[in-house]
Amino acid sequence: MVNKLEALRYFCSAAETLNFRETAQRLAVSPQVVTRMIADLETLLGESLFKRNTRNIKLTEFGEQFLPKATQYLAEGEQLFAKHNVKEKAMQGVVRITLPPMPYNDEILFELLTALEPYPDIAIDWRVGIDKLKSVDDQIDIGLRICQEPELDWVAQHICTFSEKIVASPALLKRLDFPKDLQDLAQNYPLSGLIDPKLKRIWQWQINAEQRFMPNRAIFFASDVQSELQSALAGRTCSYLINSVCDPYLENDRLVELFPEIEKQKWQLYLYRPYQTIVAERVMWVYNRLKEILLAKIVQT
Repeated sequence: MVNKLEALRYFCSAAETLNFRETAQRLAVSPQVVTRMIADLETLLGESLFKRNTRNIKLTEFGEQFLPKATQYLAEGEQLFAKHNVKEKAMQGVVRITLPPMPYNDEILFELLTALEPYPDIAIDWRVGIDKLKSVDDQIDIGLRICQEPELDWVAQHICTFSEKIVASPALLKRLDFPKDLQDLAQNYPLSGLIDPKLKRIWQWQINAEQRFMPNRAIFFASDVQSELQSALAGRTCSYLINSVCDPYLENDRLVELFPEIEKQKWQLYLYRPYQTIVAERVMWVYNRLKEILLAKIVQT
């Protein structure tokens, strides 16, 4: 497919020099590229632009008539993409961000929106959920995801490592006592289940690479871990939560960790943006600011 603007640029330069080799030197390409581009433009127009022989080159009658139109079109294109015009619009538009429910989301959002005060024309589309939104289908610019490794089409920044913990309230353990092992927990204790929004069923409890089970005894179902936390705090269920969610309540004894001696699954938190050849300046600004906010937050906690 012919790049029309580029083809016009080659034509105007060749019309000025009347020498394809000199045109190639000006444009830092080979003479063959110039010849091919002019031929493609002539095919597109259905007319010859130059008369050529081994000694010289000149514009055809059609080429002479077409040249001022091409020159004007190029000038208007240059004006359209002039740096000051692009710069004015660089910090305007929507930035779509997807992230999972996390304890510090509200603080992160507040800091980001505060930092955006000089840029009132940037609109933030902030989507919190455990569903994995797709970069292309959902037009996601930036994401936070808890996973084991980044995807191949990400430009990713590792933020921190999470582990998971099985927790219950002292009141529940007083009523039912401590489970003897994971099998006892799975078969005889009330559990909470985190719903997979795509499959419309609960996730299995992946304890580690060797141990996992489906919480078939679940009596509380939720689509976010904060709700699971409330179920555990209320003494309703034993729950399997990431450490950032439950650690504050383990420290103040409102929750107790079960089976701390068993190695638990590790998860990584990544800030990412889909790999693209060209990234809008507003997206890069928000990405870099989010990275600073997240890394500072992790250091504090």
